[in-house]
Amino acid sequence: MKINDYEVKHNILVRELAPECTLFLKRDGSFPVRKPCKVALFGNGARNTLRGGTGSGDVNSRFSVSIEEGLKEGGFEITTAKWLDAYSELKAEKKKAWIKELRKNAKGIRGIASLMGSVMAEPEYELPMNYEGDIAIYVLSRISGEGSDRKPIRGDVKLTETEVRDILALNAKLDKFLLVLNVGGVVDLSEVMDVRNILLLSQVGALAGNILSDIILGVSTPSGKLTTTWASYEDYQEIGDFGGQDETFYKEGIYVGYRYFDSVGKKPLFPFGFGLSYTEFGIECKALTVDGTFVNVKAAVENKGSFKGKEVVQLYVSVPSGRLDQPYQALAAFAKTKCLEKGECGSVDLSFDLTSIASYDSSREAYILEKGDYIIRLGNSSRDNSVIGVVSINEEVIVRNAKNVLGDCGFVDWRPESVTGTEIPDGTPVVNVDAKAFKTIQTIYDEDYEVDPFIHGVSDEELCHVNIGRYNKGPLSVIGNASKKVAGAAGDFTDVLVSKGFPQITMADGPAGLRLNREYFIDKDGCAIGLGNDAIQILADFIPGFLIKLISLTGKKPKKNQPIYEQYCTMIPIGTAIAQSFDVELARKLGDLVGSEMDRFKVDIWLAPALNIHRDIRCGRNFEYYSEDPLLSGVIAAAITQGVQAHPGRAVTIKHYAVNNQETNRYGSNSHVSERALRDVYLKGFGIAVRESDPKYVMTSYNLLNGIHTAEHRGLIENVLRDEYGFDGVVMTDWMIGGMQGAGKYGPPVSTNIANAGGDVMMPGSENDYNTLLEALKSGSITREQLEINATRMYRLACELNKAQK
Repeated sequence: MKINDYEVKHNILVRELAPECTLFLKRDGSFPVRKPCKVALFGNGARNTLRGGTGSGDVNSRFSVSIEEGLKEGGFEITTAKWLDAYSELKAEKKKAWIKELRKNAKGIRGIASLMGSVMAEPEYELPMNYEGDIAIYVLSRISGEGSDRKPIRGDVKLTETEVRDILALNAKLDKFLLVLNVGGVVDLSEVMDVRNILLLSQVGALAGNILSDIILGVSTPSGKLTTTWASYEDYQEIGDFGGQDETFYKEGIYVGYRYFDSVGKKPLFPFGFGLSYTEFGIECKALTVDGTFVNVKAAVENKGSFKGKEVVQLYVSVPSGRLDQPYQALAAFAKTKCLEKGECGSVDLSFDLTSIASYDSSREAYILEKGDYIIRLGNSSRDNSVIGVVSINEEVIVRNAKNVLGDCGFVDWRPESVTGTEIPDGTPVVNVDAKAFKTIQTIYDEDYEVDPFIHGVSDEELCHVNIGRYNKGPLSVIGNASKKVAGAAGDFTDVLVSKGFPQITMADGPAGLRLNREYFIDKDGCAIGLGNDAIQILADFIPGFLIKLISLTGKKPKKNQPIYEQYCTMIPIGTAIAQSFDVELARKLGDLVGSEMDRFKVDIWLAPALNIHRDIRCGRNFEYYSEDPLLSGVIAAAITQGVQAHPGRAVTIKHYAVNNQETNRYGSNSHVSERALRDVYLKGFGIAVRESDPKYVMTSYNLLNGIHTAEHRGLIENVLRDEYGFDGVVMTDWMIGGMQGAGKYGPPVSTNIANAGGDVMMPGSENDYNTLLEALKSGSITREQLEINATRMYRLACELNKAQK
């Protein structure tokens, strides 16, 4: 197998960076081992190692290295091949029966589509265990994906009785035992907390086996931190609901993740920001100063252990409660050290603008900093930090005037009866800040927009096509694998004006790399035709055999001796794993890797990064997203964006805007969220990403927000995103929003409403969407001016990208 030079280079980079995305939850010093040895290897992920989740987040890389294969390549001898063979056979039989049952109950295209992301729970079984080995490793895997949420049952969020039994037996019988978590999200570890060594490998791409081998041998050092609170399932808040078919109420308000656990004093299994390495560190504050509205901290970090490594230093702030209730603390800044040798001391600088921690007061329609003491904490997790200073503001500050534009949620947010108190040590330095140091920003809404002369000259029909993506007149357009220029890409913008100088733009899915066909040919019309319809393959298990055969018969095929081209893409770690690095430069490097492959395969827009909040551990798509914390989510998304867009003419699409926090009935679920919770938690990361990295595109989400489809929500798109955050790019819809929803309680979004809301393009659109828009223009229910504004944004950005590529 010949591998291209770029593949080798990119896989080396991923193998080098990925260990920084992993972390120990527990360790006793048994690892690393000095040299390869005999391994008793068990678990559902040992041979069938998961590289990422399912759905659009998957990547068609050339190969994958399982943990079994990676350990063998690292020189280890596997002693449990018979167990692995027996498990593989057992699992295949169980899955066959499960698929048969699902197929029986799925009716029609929508019924089959509803199975997207469905995952069989891990089964119970009895297989004899062989304990022969110098070390034992149990690999526990869990997969989830686009289209379905996880379940709080054994075999999914919870461990099976078989897993608990076997893991505890291995921990008791062998001195050197490692539980490896090959998971994309939280699993409830409460039943196996006696295990001495637990490594969160996560899902780090196609080289997971090699990466684990490097860690066990000490070639690489884990240095990640948790981006989500890990707890017993029963300890997560149940104030708001999750998974409602039509309505989901975010009654917990701002108390998401660690903000809830820390505020009510509930102890999780492992807190936000926690992670162990092969060594230990000491952190000390050397200076705390305030320059204008910026708080600056210099921290010294000492490697006190016997192994090299990196530490993540975290800065938290406790905001005073007054008019508004506040969580116990919130992350305000973070920084990662360089690699410190044993005994070496280093330093990091942390800084944040006090305006960045302002809270939204919906009664005042403003972001405010209340009068009082802002307690600054330094440490390496939300639970392991200490007070280093107090910043005192003498008067209330209005940071920015805004307006309530996001709708009525229909309830008052929950707030704790009391929040865990803070004891400020004697001698803690206090820095006074005068309210006069701040300037109030006045938001200007709905400013006039200048239409490009080119757009003034296009016909009504052409104008409507620009507001709709390039669609095929058939089912493949609904599926979304509809690109003309790049095989396997998600789609293109319209080509109706290419001959007049309006460049056509091509998009590819993400966010773990580019999702393209591995092989393709060029047909007589110059279209790139993929070999193997990967969009169909997402649902291949659930589609009746006759239908798959029919699709294959109707698809185009290359002629004899026709050239076949390759486009193998590199799979990078899942979003959660990247964020676990807490390393901005690492994220930027991975973005650069994707950008270079966009250059190679002529992809203009990457449909990533995705930065929705980990509101609930059951969300099937959490693996794509970064964190329960909006600051971390926004900063990592910005770094990825900077890496990609450093390549001239390449752009990202930050998504899913907004509150796309469940997959259950994702096309028609109505998220009820307060104005404050939206602005302080769910939208905040998008604002950070826009201001720090200037992403060129934003994708709206499937769900409704307070009764309005997000794609039709002018307050969300025009007022918050454009007027407040300063976004000046193109807003597109997610795929299939008009074709998959059916009637439902709310019905699907309508192309006219999307355009009226400032949504620039409906993807991939359909003949019906185009006709609806054209009829609305003729009847006057939408103005030509609005369509021209949308089209101008599309045209100018397409020209900008096209020009930069030359």
